[in-house]
Amino acid sequence: MANTKSARKAARQIARRTAINKARRSRVRRAVRKVEEAIAAGDRARALAAMAEAEPAIVRAAQKNVVHRNAARRKVSRLAHRIAKLGK
Repeated sequence: MANTKSARKAARQIARRTAINKARRSRVRRAVRKVEEAIAAGDRARALAAMAEAEPAIVRAAQKNVVHRNAARRKVSRLAHRIAKLGK
């Protein structure tokens, strides 16, 4: 357990950041899952609508360092390519 005043404060801050980051990570996963389910169902319109929600969530998570920015870009790119393939 933290002994000094500054260590106790750091522990509180870490707990608060962890809760916020968990919520952001969950939001991203939920959004990506919606896109992937729409792609699996072959529903291009629903996939596009879900992607419109997912992309900002992914980018925001990258800006807040919840996910690495390259991982976020890769995820957006791969989802976009999979949606584009539905149109063919």
